Amino acid sequence: MIPNDPILLLSFVNTRLRDECESIDELCAMLDMSRADLEGRLATIGYAYDKRINQFI
Repeated sequence: MIPNDPILLLSFVNTRLRDECESIDELCAMLDMSRADLEGRLATIGYAYDKRINQFI
């Protein structure tokens, strides 16, 4: 289950990106979630995806 709270979502997503997925697109496919939705939810707390390190910062 994907956390609704943005802070918990950030931790959840970055852990998955670090341990299981090589890209945000792979993660979104695994979670059956649109990239725009994921990025939008994390943007509400000031985070953006950094492809170089494959994390939200």
